[in-house]
Amino acid sequence: MTRASSESAQDPGTLTLAAWPAGDAADVTARLRAALATAGLIVTADARRLRRLAAALDIPLAGRVATGVADPVAVGEPALLAELSAGQHVLLVSGTADGAAELTAAAAAAGIAVTALPGPSAVTAALAAAGLPAERFTVEGCPPRGAEQRERRFGELAAEPRTLIFRESSRRVSRMLAELAAAFGPSRLAAVCRDLAADGTDVVRGPLGELASQLTGGAGGEVTVVVAGAPPAARGGAVGEPGEPDEPGAGGEAGGAGGSAAALADAVAQVRAQVAGGATTRDAVALVAATSGLRRRDLYNAVGSSRRSGETPAGPPRRSSG
Repeated sequence: MTRASSESAQDPGTLTLAAWPAGDAADVTARLRAALATAGLIVTADARRLRRLAAALDIPLAGRVATGVADPVAVGEPALLAELSAGQHVLLVSGTADGAAELTAAAAAAGIAVTALPGPSAVTAALAAAGLPAERFTVEGCPPRGAEQRERRFGELAAEPRTLIFRESSRRVSRMLAELAAAFGPSRLAAVCRDLAADGTDVVRGPLGELASQLTGGAGGEVTVVVAGAPPAARGGAVGEPGEPDEPGAGGEAGGAGGSAAALADAVAQVRAQVAGGATTRDAVALVAATSGLRRRDLYNAVGSSRRSGETPAGPPRRSSG
């Protein structure tokens, strides 16, 4: 059994994992500043970005910089392990944990201390700004490049009940939104977030179909897309457009008798999130009722009860900028 150490990043023979700042160099923590200044070896997929970051922070890089073409560990896991075993302090800076997984496991198996530096996260920033349920979520990262692989992946995720978080290039985000709308249904609620750590933070909220047509020119900047999880009706079968929620029996089992208390409470929370994002209560109820299978009248009454209890917040415009 191996044991990971949480000792200071200054200890010799330590592999330190760090993430790029989410967009603004000012978000870099004091610990990452110290690690950049003192690491004997810095491993990254983008040496030029690293040097620009160090220059912006006025930090001289005392150690060597090793670069992998696409994967930081491509510089050679055995070589890095040898450096670590010899007492070298290695700092690995990357955008995701994927490239570090094998190296981290190998280092831990060799008895080398591994630590991670906390820092800003586009994932949690987008989740907070999206106004969608955040109790349970899954990070899907960047979708596959190939059309068939993307279609298969989105089809597999169509019934996922947790909130989904994707990263995508601004050049491809409009295509991804259209594909998500086709796989999940155009009424599924989502938020497109860009430049989360910069002064020009922009969040656009709405149903996937509307976002796909609204952002045809690309969102610009670094983009994180947050999509609401599948409603109960979609989890039990094919994804499609539900019937008019006010009609008796429409919307599946969740629509009968106003649905379960848990489903109704979740739907009320989604309506409140939409209102906080600038939607009218009427539009928000219509959207959430369509995706949840609940009767619009029952949901509207539940939202009214929530408002009388003083729980419904007033929100900023639907498109918000920081």
